[in-house]
Amino acid sequence: MFCTWLIMSSKTRNISPFKFTIFFSSLLSLIYFMVSVSIIHSTALNYIWLTKSNYVDSSSDTSIKHVVFGIASSFRSWEKRKEYIRLWWKPEEMRGCVFVDKMLLQNEANSSLPPICVSEDTSRFPYSFRGGDRSAIRVARVLLETVNLNHSDVRWFVFGDDDTVFFAENLAKTLSKYDHNLWYYIGSISETFIQNDNDLSSFEMGYGGGGFAVSYSLAKVLAKVLDSCLHRYPHLYGSDARIYSCLGELGVALTHEVGFHQIDLRGDLFGLLASHPLAPLISLHHLDNADPIFPKKTRHQAVEHLLKASTFDPHRIVQQSICYDKKFSRTISISWGHAVQVFESNVLVRDLLQVRKTFKLWRKREIPYSNLYMFNTREVNSDPCKRPTIFFLDSLSSTTSVTDDLGVTSTYKSNGFDDCVEKKDLTKKLEEIRVHSHELDLNIKQMQARRRQCCEVLPSPDDKVLDIAIRECAEEELAYMHP
Repeated sequence: MFCTWLIMSSKTRNISPFKFTIFFSSLLSLIYFMVSVSIIHSTALNYIWLTKSNYVDSSSDTSIKHVVFGIASSFRSWEKRKEYIRLWWKPEEMRGCVFVDKMLLQNEANSSLPPICVSEDTSRFPYSFRGGDRSAIRVARVLLETVNLNHSDVRWFVFGDDDTVFFAENLAKTLSKYDHNLWYYIGSISETFIQNDNDLSSFEMGYGGGGFAVSYSLAKVLAKVLDSCLHRYPHLYGSDARIYSCLGELGVALTHEVGFHQIDLRGDLFGLLASHPLAPLISLHHLDNADPIFPKKTRHQAVEHLLKASTFDPHRIVQQSICYDKKFSRTISISWGHAVQVFESNVLVRDLLQVRKTFKLWRKREIPYSNLYMFNTREVNSDPCKRPTIFFLDSLSSTTSVTDDLGVTSTYKSNGFDDCVEKKDLTKKLEEIRVHSHELDLNIKQMQARRRQCCEVLPSPDDKVLDIAIRECAEEELAYMHP
């Protein structure tokens, strides 16, 4: 540019002072403009970079205090179902409301339960599903009414039923993987193929009973347009189908998190919990239709027992670890905080990851495809002597090391029932299994790329006790029966 100026100046020596002044002023203006654009561009880039950096990292410290719950209940179901909510609700940490269809007879103001909200009238909305319940409209609008509570410092809205049991720490940890400033709809589908494969639901719908989460930014928009969507879907059965349909109109798809459990199953849930996916347990639902998940306990006591275990190590609850006792040719599968299975043979990891069908079909009347599930299953062995001996969680204790690492010992005992008299004496003598572990505290990157932890059999004092340690696996470590 300086060279250009010299050339131009040599050609303009004979021009008038007035024209020279105009030319020089124009040149200065041009230089000023170019420098200004450069500075503005640089400032904008820096701002975008800083904003983007904060944007990405903003969800890294998400905790349960950033979550607001919307729980769907009713006048009829509240009295029975509220005890499930009382088990997991932490009033000093949690916010939200239980929405009922009409005022309860008694004042339910209770410090151990969420506040009660009476839903708005929905008579103006059409409902045409034959044999259905138009309360589905009211339950769908729980989302709108929860958003309208106008809580501050909210990152996520989470919705469930009054018989949904949430594992709060795992919920918060899972949501921490995602940026609440973006539009997220997070949940899971039914366990059964037939429940997902019909015109009333979808393989891409977050089931309301299992619970689903909506990011703050998306929920604010969805709340504004939800009522208009409800008018277009009178023919649908449930509330979650209406939410899914409206989100579809907004162009938002479900982000699948397999820790949400609808539990469209009946009977014994042992097989599902013993081979839980490699993901934090976030919720359980429909427990009134299942057997107690621990023997010799009521349903309520059994859930309380599992939740107590989760307070010792929430991210490890029902996480599976598999190890082999080479000395006695035993295979051991641990569902931490729930049960330990001891097999008197070499069972491959692949087979242990598949869910054993201890449960029954959700639909009592069998129809085509009703026996298909959304995960790999295996039949329970018809020979009782080839089934594992099961030890259920009895108690837990914790210790703190000099490095402040929290160590947890979980103790499992046999329920005394085994219909095989031919099992080895070693198995018959075994009364107690002690599992030693450190608290599982996963960071965001570990949550995004999970690896199952390993375990190994430790020397035990006698044949009545089996000690096992859970630990991180070595880089190239494989879980199998070594020769």
